[in-house]
Amino acid sequence: MYPIITISREFGSGGHSIGQAVAKELGIPFYDSVIVEEAAKKSGYSTDTVVEDGEYTTLSQTWFSSNAAYNVNYLSPQDKIFEAQRNVILDLAEKGPCVIVGRCADYILDTAGIPALNVFIHANMEYRKAHVLERYGKTNVPIEKRLRKKDKGRKTYYRYYTDREWGQSSYYHISLDASYLGELTCVDIIASAARRKNENK
Repeated sequence: MYPIITISREFGSGGHSIGQAVAKELGIPFYDSVIVEEAAKKSGYSTDTVVEDGEYTTLSQTWFSSNAAYNVNYLSPQDKIFEAQRNVILDLAEKGPCVIVGRCADYILDTAGIPALNVFIHANMEYRKAHVLERYGKTNVPIEKRLRKKDKGRKTYYRYYTDREWGQSSYYHISLDASYLGELTCVDIIASAARRKNENK
């Protein structure tokens, strides 16, 4: 049995496609949009809302949630989405080996005592700019501003719900620079690590 693999990633680093390729290479399920769809059903919010509030937040949102938490039974919309995603991730993990992208999956599985191979994908700015423009196209917002805003949103969200620093190497088993290694090498490294972990059981 391969380990469950979680992929955390900088926006535009190619983490989604790397995770997808790893799942294909190992012949195990890949979960990203499925988590969004199931969390939307459980929380009652739209999939668009889950996409935006299920990985990104701002300091003002966390401040509001922290202060509102003094109301004993209060859960903000983002808190409800986090809980829904947490339950979906735990349900999927119980089914067996898989690749899960984002949404604090590394932390959720760790605190539930479920072993996982945790990976962080990052890349330089030029690589990420090219990747985002190719995948999403241009908008009225400058590309570098888009990248920084997305990363800041993920970092704030991760810190708020995990009390950990997003991207800090000590929280991951593997940290890979996709701009230096290329996606294929990243896939090979992750798949090889999963296979070796399987052989050593």
